[in-house]
Amino acid sequence: MELKPNVFDTLIVGGGPGGLTAAIYLHRFTRNVALVDKGNSRLGWIPVSHNYPGFPDGINGKLLLDQLRCQLGNYGGHVIPGEVVDLRIEDGLFVADCCSPEGDLTTLRAHTVLLATGVADAGMPVERWEEAVAAGAVRLCPVCDGFDVIDRRIAVATSEVNPVGHALFMRSFSSDVWLFERAEESAVNAEEKRQLGAANVRHITSPLAGVTLTDDLRPVLHTRDGEDYECDVFYPMLGESARSGLANALGAETVECDKLLVDDHCRTSVPGLFAIGDVTRGLNQIAVAAGQAAIAATTIHNTLPWALRASPS
Repeated sequence: MELKPNVFDTLIVGGGPGGLTAAIYLHRFTRNVALVDKGNSRLGWIPVSHNYPGFPDGINGKLLLDQLRCQLGNYGGHVIPGEVVDLRIEDGLFVADCCSPEGDLTTLRAHTVLLATGVADAGMPVERWEEAVAAGAVRLCPVCDGFDVIDRRIAVATSEVNPVGHALFMRSFSSDVWLFERAEESAVNAEEKRQLGAANVRHITSPLAGVTLTDDLRPVLHTRDGEDYECDVFYPMLGESARSGLANALGAETVECDKLLVDDHCRTSVPGLFAIGDVTRGLNQIAVAAGQAAIAATTIHNTLPWALRASPS
């Protein structure tokens, strides 16, 4: 592989914690990097993250993104606002069409590509959604913040995969957990009902019709039989699909929820195409994405021809 002028060493798609961390590593490796981000990182939804290392009092998601961008800027990097709408391979190079927020189209070329595009959440009829998430009344990640809702009344919706698992998981943090069905046909089988009963999880069988908020931002879950259930915290367990379309178009192997299958070095099945974070199969956590970013960036640097530095004289 010969490095060509006007061609980036790496194109990173997605400016969440994984993409930004990878860009920081690659810039510190003196690589020529383009980072394109359309500005909808899930991290921006998090009011306070308490399980990301190094912040004893927690850190706001948007603030963490700002600090990562600032850190990237210290090494000469920056984020290109926009969306990569097409990715293809031409003459041994990755070629990406990038649409700016104003609608202008730019073509970028790179020797390698790193996808950090995350996931798209399925919908749920929750009133004042953004306000509810910002206040912590609606939460998206039991692993992230179960500790933060200890001894509160917790409502959980069934998910398509492992419908009772999240409710049982939350019993480690509260004795008052309710599980709500999503559809008329119950997602819970007889063995799972036994597990709920043994754990003393209250199972609401009438399907959810919607969720509203009280004046003090407490969720109220409305079921189709006309009943209302007020709780302290609601985990909708939305379900998700990975934003892996760019990789799919290149033939990359995917698994459940369209997530990309990668090896121990974050390589997809397409040579030169890497993926990290929530778009890949694994645990959706900021710390995991950051760790994968370090692995992928180091592998990319060692895969490319050496960037030999000229003498300062």
